[in-house]
Amino acid sequence: MSEGPAARLQQLFEGHRLTPTQRRIAHCMVRRAADVPFLSSVELAELAGVSQPSVTRFAVALGFDGYPALRRHLREVAPARAEAAVETSYNEYQQAVRAEIENLQHLAGLLADPGPVESAGRLLAASRPLPVLGLRAASSQARGFAYFAAKVHPDVRLLDEGGTMLADRIDAALRAGASALLCFALPRHPKEVVEALAYAQSAGLTVVTVADSAFAPVAKYSDLLIPAAVGTGLAFDTACAPMLLGRVLLEAMCDGLPDAQARLEEFDARAAARRLFVE
Repeated sequence: MSEGPAARLQQLFEGHRLTPTQRRIAHCMVRRAADVPFLSSVELAELAGVSQPSVTRFAVALGFDGYPALRRHLREVAPARAEAAVETSYNEYQQAVRAEIENLQHLAGLLADPGPVESAGRLLAASRPLPVLGLRAASSQARGFAYFAAKVHPDVRLLDEGGTMLADRIDAALRAGASALLCFALPRHPKEVVEALAYAQSAGLTVVTVADSAFAPVAKYSDLLIPAAVGTGLAFDTACAPMLLGRVLLEAMCDGLPDAQARLEEFDARAAARRLFVE
């Protein structure tokens, strides 16, 4: 399977310890992956909202002599201009769909190593209760995960509302025996989510995070972060890859719950008896 420019950029950044400003540049480059090989350092700095010297220091941190060397490397691995010409023949709606397909292909490549997802599944299965956090744009991802997880996990606690009670609910989960917290974090990243993860981690919870990028602001307070990019081609971001990754984590969690299948069969029997669904 061929990789898109966003996937190649992500691989370039992996393994480097970056400052918050550098993570901001990296995140901007991933979001504008097709354009980056043709941007000057000044243009990239403006897009990322940083200074031009910060872009130069970022290139050096990646092991290049400077930004021109980084840009030459990106042009060498950029898709052929013929591919770019084909891309322009699609309308904006088609381009948004194609961008999501690329995000899913990147996720498929990431899952070639199942280790992180399997580790996450074991952590989530072992936590009783299991708090699931997601605010604002990520609330639907958290709610969807919690809905299905509750069918196989004995105690799932959805945290989809911010405010002063958020820390109280994390405390309650800890007192009840929670050992891990699952967070869905999507842009724009609420300050409350970062603060909640910092609090949960300091209190002893292992934080598993699904985020739009390995350089998201929540990375600092995540013990295990698995990235799944969002689409940015429409007025509002699209999150097909984070949703699918949530279902993959559900599958991995079920593998860590020996009675998961029995619980599902029990639910199906009750649903049939109550005639919950139209056949």
